Amino acid sequence: MVRVLVPWADDLAPNLGLRALYRGSAELLRRAIPNVEVVAQYYSRGSAPVNIGSPKTLLRELVLNSRGARDWMARFDLVFDTRMGDSFADHYGLDRLVAHSALAEFARLNQVPVVLGPQTIGPFQSRRGRLVASWSLNRAALVVARDQVSGDAAASLGRPVDLVTTDVVFALPVPDPSEQLDVVVNVSGLLWEHDTHLPKSRYRETVHSLLDELSRRGREVTLLAHVLDSPYPDNDVPTVIALAAERNLRCVVPSGLDEARSLLRGARLVLGSRMHACLNAISVGTPAIPLAYTRKFAPLLDGIGWPYVVELGAADPTGGVLDLLDREAELHEQLARTRLLAEAQMAELVNTLAGFWAAERGDTRSRARLPRSS
Repeated sequence: MVRVLVPWADDLAPNLGLRALYRGSAELLRRAIPNVEVVAQYYSRGSAPVNIGSPKTLLRELVLNSRGARDWMARFDLVFDTRMGDSFADHYGLDRLVAHSALAEFARLNQVPVVLGPQTIGPFQSRRGRLVASWSLNRAALVVARDQVSGDAAASLGRPVDLVTTDVVFALPVPDPSEQLDVVVNVSGLLWEHDTHLPKSRYRETVHSLLDELSRRGREVTLLAHVLDSPYPDNDVPTVIALAAERNLRCVVPSGLDEARSLLRGARLVLGSRMHACLNAISVGTPAIPLAYTRKFAPLLDGIGWPYVVELGAADPTGGVLDLLDREAELHEQLARTRLLAEAQMAELVNTLAGFWAAERGDTRSRARLPRSS
């Protein structure tokens, strides 16, 4: 049995994007590595005896192994690290970048190879961020980017990627539709309530403007939460419930990833502020218009031949969406080509992982691990 750790992923996370990252990673690993067991660990949630997000704790465990973290890591043959998809950057703060890099280094020092799976790499806006990123990239056994801009960012830090592919969501099976819907609009509670990426007042104005225009066009709108209810600020549920009540619209809070993907499968069109709401839609065969708030959107989607991205920071995002609505038939026509391209990239990734593991397995007997505690 080959045991692979997928950190920073969680099949119980409120954020359905994290669930998609875990399940997509697990599916790819099952295709690439025979007889594999895939294990998720999200900070303190999972089998780890410590919080893997604490660099100080990991350093103490590396030296003392007082709580058995070194023994725990030694039970794995590989770490497949997607860093929450877009956290290998410093725009979420240096603490997160350092914590994620510390876990990868903890694995490496325990002689467990680290694969940086498909993810956004960068941007790195600080000198310290670039130093940490370069340090972590150059210690990975294999580096995979999910867009060319990320590949260029890695190369600029001295570690060209081994493969540019797309998001692991395209490895997931396509469900049957749960019902037929017209336009599903995913509203981000994070953007609605916080000024982290752009002024929330502007985001709210854009959402209301889009809903007004959809109403004028006679479209039937369903609001969707893609980050489920939790105590954390990043939560779509209160926002979509309040907005639905205000505008007399239907809203859906799915029970999990399966229900969300089935619902998206039955939609005619999706407008999404969460990137994985859009990726889930496209991967199940529904065209999506992403409302992008960071640079992770456009390069990834361009890489699979999907140029229909509207930047929320543009002068007139509503006009951009309306232009694409006028070309909706084109989106439906392009969708089949996009999915074929994404599936081909997933197949290439499986082959890359299989080749890497075959080479790694041939080297396994010569790897010396740190001694386990008695």
